Amino acid sequence: MKKKNISSVFWIVIVITAAAVLWGVVSPDSLQQVTETAQNFITDSFGWYYLLVVSIFVGFCLFLIVSPIGNIKLGKPGEKPEFGLLSWFAMLFSAGMGIGLVFYGAAEPISHYAISSPSGETETPQAFRDALRYTFFHWGLHAWAIYAVVALCIAYFQFRKDAPGLISSTLTPLLGDKVNGPIGKAIDCIAVFATVVGVATSLGLGATQINGGLNYLFGIPKTFSVQLILIVVVTVLFLISAWSGIGKGIKYLSNTNMILAGILMIFMLIAGPTVLIMNSFTDSIGQYIQNIVQMSFRLSPNDPQKREWINSWTIFYWAWWISWSPFVGIFIARVSRGRTIREFLIGVLVTPCILAFLWFAIFGVSAMDLQQKGVFNVAGMTTDTMLFGALSHYPLTMVTSVLTLVLIAVFFITSADSATFVLGMQTSYGSLDPSNRVKITWGIIQSAVAAVLLYSGGLAALQNTAILAAVPFSVVILLMIVSLYKSLVSERKGIKQAEKYQKPRSPRVKKA
Repeated sequence: MKKKNISSVFWIVIVITAAAVLWGVVSPDSLQQVTETAQNFITDSFGWYYLLVVSIFVGFCLFLIVSPIGNIKLGKPGEKPEFGLLSWFAMLFSAGMGIGLVFYGAAEPISHYAISSPSGETETPQAFRDALRYTFFHWGLHAWAIYAVVALCIAYFQFRKDAPGLISSTLTPLLGDKVNGPIGKAIDCIAVFATVVGVATSLGLGATQINGGLNYLFGIPKTFSVQLILIVVVTVLFLISAWSGIGKGIKYLSNTNMILAGILMIFMLIAGPTVLIMNSFTDSIGQYIQNIVQMSFRLSPNDPQKREWINSWTIFYWAWWISWSPFVGIFIARVSRGRTIREFLIGVLVTPCILAFLWFAIFGVSAMDLQQKGVFNVAGMTTDTMLFGALSHYPLTMVTSVLTLVLIAVFFITSADSATFVLGMQTSYGSLDPSNRVKITWGIIQSAVAAVLLYSGGLAALQNTAILAAVPFSVVILLMIVSLYKSLVSERKGIKQAEKYQKPRSPRVKKA
């Protein structure tokens, strides 16, 4: 690697990551206890902050959609989108949700229905309705608004204003030249570190679920050795994809994801309780829209049981999405060049939400129906095997289960592939085409981190660490919004002024 192509952020984050991993290896219990204590303090004391700040992100996105500002293009005037709509949607969906959809497809609705209900009563008709409504809430508009805000800021300043593709560069209207100093470096370090630990945790979860599926289907033992082999195989595959570039590897794999996910969804919609699925899907969308304001600000300060549920799910998710937003936001920005702000926001907020809602309705209702009728105790299984347990009670079990394993593996590859690209950008001065050596270095590092933490049992601690990084980064996102709005208003005034002077004046008629 040529040193001149690597920023100091690369080396700083390498040192911080190495220290965190070393702590996790030497004393995993200590790391988990410290990070869990810090996380509990933040969720207990600052839960209100998370709810307010994420609601601000949603409101800002909706405002821009209806505002004349929405006509401004994320690129130069006349520039066309780099990717077609279908490929664009596929890459949004794969990067933004990925393994999480498969991991929690049946597990979250089942948990809300039969294990811990937001209403406090499990396995009741109300718990059934709440299960899908809150799953939609956690994976819907709020999650994508967080990603959209970060992606919009990056895309606007990078493609419209020719700024480097760095988080710090979006704050230039507020901080000026300070973004090139220690403050800017600190912001970029937070973003890169959050990406490393977030993706490493996701890779660990992916390896765990693939191992769980292989164990459930074929009796392959759930051991670290098997998970290590899975990580090595997938690492080789996503490094090959990363080497081929974003226009080939990630694009083709994302399209493959959509095809595989579509096949699995359509089959389960037909094989499962079809009428109940579609009734629940439609009813839950109505419940979600009707109650979105109440859910957005729900804290239950006088009900400790319900407050504990909110901390464990809603606030946890908001912090988790914020910690992932540097990675997902930068990737979404990279593939969205040439679209207007309005087109971008509608595409990012609406399409992935509908697909996610349909996914959870199909697999969540299919699992809850088994639980409700007493056919099979899905809630009694481990989280990584709940989906396979539900599939085992529907036709073509082996086919659908193997297809699910392949889907997890491809999501695994696209998430890691996208992350290596983003990490390469962030540590190569915002380059739109980071060198293969930099991408491969990051690919090996994040896989090594996942493997070491699986071995030491420190994945939960690393997940907590990523969530802790969400606190300072949420402040950064608020500053990004102010900076973006300031620049957009200034540009809009300039456009209106230019249009005023360009209007042809009507010729004056001389009086006789």
